Amino acid sequence: MWGGGAKSGGETRCKCKCRCTTRGSSRTGESWSHVARCPAMYPAGPAWPKLRVLRALWALLAVLLAPWRLWAKEDIQECIWHVVLIKFEAVGEEGRSDRFFDLEPLESLDSVFSLLVDAPTDQNEKYLGFPYYLKINYSCGGESSEAQVRKGHLTGLKPLVLVTFQSPVNFHRWKIEQLQIQMEAAPFRSKERCNAEEVCAMSWYTPMPIKNGSVVMYVDVRSNGLGPFIQNKRFHVNINGFLQKQQDNTLQFTVGNEIFNLIPRYFINVPSRPLWHTVNQTPVLILGGIPDEKSVLLTDTSFTDFFLVELNIDSCWVGSFYCPQASFTATIYDAIATESTLFIRQNQLVYYFTGTYVTLHESNQGSGSWVRVLANECIKKLCPVHAHGNGSEYIMALTTGKREGYVHFGTITDGRVSFELLPRQRSVCEGLQVVNCSIIWAVFIAGDYNLLLLVQMEDPTTRKYFQVVSYDLVSNYLAILYTIPEFIPDARGLEFLMLLGTESHTTFLMVPKGMFYNQYSNLLYIWGNFLLQSYNYENFIYLADFPKEQSIKYLVNSFRGDMAIVTETEEIWYLLEGSYRMYKLFPSRGWEVHINLQVMHQSSVYTPNETMVTLFYEDTKLYQLVYLMKNQQGQLVKRHVPVEQLLMYQQLSNHYFFKRQGSHLTLSFTNFCPFSVMRLRDLPNPQVYSRQERYQARPPRVVEPSGFHNENSLAVYQGLVYYLLCLHSEYHKPYADRVHESTWSWSNKKQDQDYYFYLASNSQSPGNVYIDMASYEKIYDLKADYELPERIFLDKGTSYVFSVFLRVGGQSLEFTPERVLTSEELKSTVDLGVVLADPGCIEAVVKQKFLINRNSVLFRVTLSDKRSCFDQGLSGHHLLETSMLLKVAGAVGHCFQNTHQGPRMQGNLMVPVLIGCPPGKRLAFDITYTLQYNRLQNKHYFDCVRVEPEMPCFLFRDVFYPFFLIQDLVTGDSGSFQGSYVLKVVGGGPTLDTIREYSEEEIYRFNSPLDKTHSLIWTTKNTTTTKDSAFNIMSHQSLGIDERKKMVP
Repeated sequence: MWGGGAKSGGETRCKCKCRCTTRGSSRTGESWSHVARCPAMYPAGPAWPKLRVLRALWALLAVLLAPWRLWAKEDIQECIWHVVLIKFEAVGEEGRSDRFFDLEPLESLDSVFSLLVDAPTDQNEKYLGFPYYLKINYSCGGESSEAQVRKGHLTGLKPLVLVTFQSPVNFHRWKIEQLQIQMEAAPFRSKERCNAEEVCAMSWYTPMPIKNGSVVMYVDVRSNGLGPFIQNKRFHVNINGFLQKQQDNTLQFTVGNEIFNLIPRYFINVPSRPLWHTVNQTPVLILGGIPDEKSVLLTDTSFTDFFLVELNIDSCWVGSFYCPQASFTATIYDAIATESTLFIRQNQLVYYFTGTYVTLHESNQGSGSWVRVLANECIKKLCPVHAHGNGSEYIMALTTGKREGYVHFGTITDGRVSFELLPRQRSVCEGLQVVNCSIIWAVFIAGDYNLLLLVQMEDPTTRKYFQVVSYDLVSNYLAILYTIPEFIPDARGLEFLMLLGTESHTTFLMVPKGMFYNQYSNLLYIWGNFLLQSYNYENFIYLADFPKEQSIKYLVNSFRGDMAIVTETEEIWYLLEGSYRMYKLFPSRGWEVHINLQVMHQSSVYTPNETMVTLFYEDTKLYQLVYLMKNQQGQLVKRHVPVEQLLMYQQLSNHYFFKRQGSHLTLSFTNFCPFSVMRLRDLPNPQVYSRQERYQARPPRVVEPSGFHNENSLAVYQGLVYYLLCLHSEYHKPYADRVHESTWSWSNKKQDQDYYFYLASNSQSPGNVYIDMASYEKIYDLKADYELPERIFLDKGTSYVFSVFLRVGGQSLEFTPERVLTSEELKSTVDLGVVLADPGCIEAVVKQKFLINRNSVLFRVTLSDKRSCFDQGLSGHHLLETSMLLKVAGAVGHCFQNTHQGPRMQGNLMVPVLIGCPPGKRLAFDITYTLQYNRLQNKHYFDCVRVEPEMPCFLFRDVFYPFFLIQDLVTGDSGSFQGSYVLKVVGGGPTLDTIREYSEEEIYRFNSPLDKTHSLIWTTKNTTTTKDSAFNIMSHQSLGIDERKKMVP
């Protein structure tokens, strides 16, 4: 089950007072008192902190200093959504949940739809259904879940579910699109025995749709605004292709055997390790590092739940002269998950396992077992590639022994794995002309086909030194980009230092251990007992906040501007990309305050004895996977790391002073945020930039007065949602329909809608369900939600325009008149900057307007494509990934917005930008207008002997005038294509069933005016050709195609 985490303990009310004294004064001062509900948690870390008076004081101050508008929130019960995936036939059963494994559509809906005689359904259509439902309910602290759900239903609560399908990696096989479907959940009584007259237990249900090409799905659940207040929640519902059904209908893992006992030695005092996977594309995650066991943690819900699985691998530990192995162990050291394939390294051996994903690979049945690759190689490390590109995913294996200086570069396409030895011509050591070298890390930049290597050089006459080396996979060019200084620079108290070669250094050696690259911001990080960052791989900035006595173990990045760092001693640091200030999150004073609050609140996800297993980002939020020991019982939990709260507590504890008021002292805090309010305004409608295609589907209405659905009405809901998505997929074709709307053929049934409504009003609807055709439609006019899109797609020459409103002052609790600032004072107080990752491709223009009467500044931001970095291309293919970063000067680490979901950092907004032909646009043959125009020009009517609306016929001796449309499937816009094009016959045959694709030679013979074999099928009346004169260029103003000039050999 996907839930909202562990429930908090019993709730109490306390009256809190704060008395503060200073050294040298015997007087005490009472600041204020408030009635508050005391939030709290348990401490996290290796041991309990001692609850000294000062630490308890900081915890109480954190309660007292909560924003005034949030006090009311504490009187609202905290409710959370719960979502369970269940099989079609298990609807109404309590205590059941199923894995997302079976993908075959249900064909048993005909008996239900055959009853709908007087309904807007087609009796000749075969309706199918999805094999799963989403079961939805919620719980609130302190009250029975059943009672809460009944209360919500009776007060009008209806969960609204938004399912987002993640686009696949291979855009060559699947059409790239950003597809969503919004559904309203239907209430359903539990099948358990109930003595009540109406209902005991109930839940809400929606179909769980499946789409070809998608194995990762996000389910967002929100309220319709009635009933109790429940926060929106996102669930990861992914297809698990590593399961198989046994003869007794139970599921078993294909990668190994599930272990049901989490032994404490697997986790206690075991170092944390990174969670490596292809970002946003991986349905199943794996994590190794279990000591002396060939086991991994496996999850398909981003560790909301998980399994410990012992892998079925041969574990052949063979050492040799070329591959010396100091010791052997069963531990899985490296584990990497991709869209459909898992990779592991055990000692020097590398294995992969491809899952069974018929929605991705169609007939692919997976590898069936672990496959050992690079059998004759000695592999010392696997390096992940977090971003996919060019329709594939990538992985790198670093060698040692006889292949030292080489990288095995792995490519994964549609589950097929291949490796290539790089560099192709000679090793890195030979290319750099050094005797001994060792590659200690590798980064692949897919957009540039460029491999960055962190190389350790060993020269007999000098000490070891490190270089960043670039290898171009297209030109095979090897080059040294940067030589890392031998010693750590002396920053002399600065936050950062630009490394120019003239700076002084400390006596601490620089020990690089790895690299990380963000493809959106173009930032390259080199990490070890230091942290360097660079925008161009050659000029580096040293971040001086990180202590040189520590050593970084791994980095985790949200790819939305946030980065967390884990050291060898399990410290956690935080960095906001684009800034240079680093913050220590754990251990820290802010963490102590947070822990004390958790102790007061009796949280169950914090204990005095715990071990962090891994740290990772999910939906821009930072999470820990932690093993807890409580009362001799171990538990593995996923918990949120409240970065913003930790920074707020830290700021409060570091910047305070005492102010005398009369006979007593009051505690005051310094606010370093340059603004009090930050809002986004004038946001355009998001779909044209986010490229989200969204459908809406509501359940059929039931005649029953209580509003509860039955199995038949839910089955009708399944069939209608399935049919709606079928209409969407069928609309993707190379020609345009008469109506630019994927559901236009279905919408024709709306003409009888009044009749169907009349039947429902008189309880005469067939099957006791009423289908409102207006409830199944495509939405084209979504409104902006006061925040920037998750990503922005910019077509050639297009712009994205919005405003940023900043208000200065207005934070005092005293009711005193606010001084009006002049424009010069406003200008010196707040300023907005824009950082572009690729300024040669996009540009930003910022115009400011001073609102003096409101002490505010309005910044108008225009982000535009410069038409210089992308040529013509297919929709959604080979997009250039870049980003825009908005920065308010002085806001990093100081500015926070308080929301009902907790504090949120303000002043820094990073948005990925994708340049090129965006997904959801297409060039389509305009059948309707082409037929009309040809009849008009050729002065006679002609059509096929057997008329097929989707395959028109044209008379061979007539001049042919083709016309095309540019259609935007996201916004519904459509217009005539006014550009130039080359039209070729690329296939054919004597009958429809024998049509085949022509070879390149045949395409040239049948289409080129330069052909000498007399095979030309057609000619054009215009004489414009391509540069090589091989083909004719046409446009909407061309004189047409004259097929009468066909030459017969």
